[in-house]
Formats: sequence, structure tokens, C-alpha cells
Amino acid sequence: MKHCYAISAYGASPYLETCIESLTQQSVRSAVILCTSTPNDLIREMAARYAIPLYIRDGASSLHADWNFAVETAVRETGAELVTVAHQDDVYHRDYGKALRAAWHMYPDLSVFCTRYRTIDAGGEPVTGRAERVKRLLRLPLRMRELADRTFVKRSVLQFGNAIGCPTCTYAVEKTGLPLFQNDYHFVIDWDTLLRISRLPGRFVCLERELLDYRVHDGAETLKNIENHVREKEEQLMFEKMWPQPFPRILMHFYRRACGAYTSEKKTDGPA
Repeated sequence: MKHCYAISAYGASPYLETCIESLTQQSVRSAVILCTSTPNDLIREMAARYAIPLYIRDGASSLHADWNFAVETAVRETGAELVTVAHQDDVYHRDYGKALRAAWHMYPDLSVFCTRYRTIDAGGEPVTGRAERVKRLLRLPLRMRELADRTFVKRSVLQFGNAIGCPTCTYAVEKTGLPLFQNDYHFVIDWDTLLRISRLPGRFVCLERELLDYRVHDGAETLKNIENHVREKEEQLMFEKMWPQPFPRILMHFYRRACGAYTSEKKTDGPA
């Protein structure tokens, strides 16, 4: 199994080093690379300090372009069959790679691997919110591992909202195809990508163990998309792809109430 963590770095994140440490100290080691479209002294220093190859993309920064660059660089430079697009603000638990390897050996038709995550604030303290509890409920169909290669099961965890945490995902690129992210969305890039992959042969393997700390903070892209209403517009479009009217409007009403983690948790020093 050839696996690579491709860190997509942007700007000068104060959390980048913590992310790198979590990947270089895994109990089962994998390749780690650093990719960016915003080269700066901090990113270069981190790459040098941890002896991680640094790859720079020319062109304007955008999430889908930066993530595709990270995935394709991992495949080209390391020969990776499995790629985790590591988010620079998050922390991967020590046994993430070990759990991935076990899942791959048990289910060689795996197309997407994902896990439960814990939400933390800027200082690393746990943030209690209802969003992940709702998502855990929506992920229940994936517990039927023997059926998780069926399109209707994979699609079921996406029809009522995106129940899969983006930074927890590892993709089997031979099954997902490249480029991995084939849309121009700003917020629902991963949701639309998972919907596309759900139609392809392959199994969604979800491990309901907290193997990642997902950091919420004021500088995060998610919060920006909430403030300018991009999130709401794009989530509405996703529901419209899967449901006839008036169901998208009804689902959006309940989805906002159930999964509005950023808007509710920001009051308690939250969101990322």
C-alpha cells in the first residue's frame, strides 16, 4: 500500500507545524509532502525543518485547484495509491495511518476511507456541538460494511447533508480518477466530489473512531463562506441535485438547524 499525506498549505498558518508533527509521528509511517500556491518563509522553514518535499503551484489560489495539485503531486512524486489531502489546521491522531492500512487490507475495493473527528477551538480545547452528532447519525448506513460498495448506500449518507468530514478522507485514486475535484464550488467541493465517487465502483469505509482533531477558528475558510452566504447557496444547490422541489427547501431548513456548527459555536470561541 502506497499512501501519502499531501498537506495543502495556505498563507502563514500558526497551526501548520502541529499538523506536520502529527503526520510525521504516525505509528505507521507514510510519505508526507507539502504543497502550496502561496509560498512564504514559514512554509519553507517548516519544509526544511521536517525534511518534507515542498511543491509550489503557479497561479491564483483556489481550494479545488490547490487540492487537485496536492493529490496529483502525491501520485506523481511518491507513486501513491491512496492520498490524504491533509488540512493545515487539523491534527491527525497517531493511529490514523494504521487504521487506514487495516481498512485497505480488509477491503481492497475501498475508494474512500473516512473517520469520526473531534472539533477543537483555536487553542486546542474540545468544542461541543450538535453538528457531528447529527453527522454520525447520517453515517449509520456505512456501518453495513458489506453493503457499502452499493451506490444507494454510499449516496444515502450524502442525501440529507454531507455526513463525511472532509479532512478525515483518504482517496484511492485509481478508483476515484483524476482530477479528483471536478467542480468549481467554494464550500461543497468535497460533498460534490463524494457524490460523484459514490456512483463509481468502490467501497466507502468509515471508521467510527475519533482519529482527527478538526480545528475551528476565526481565520478559517469555512467561516468566510458562512459570512458571505456561499455555504448556504451551495448547500441548496447540492440538495437540488438529489431531490425534487420542494424537498431541497425543507431539507435546508432542518440542515441549517442541525448542522450550523459554525454559526452556533462561534459564540463560544469556535469555528474553522
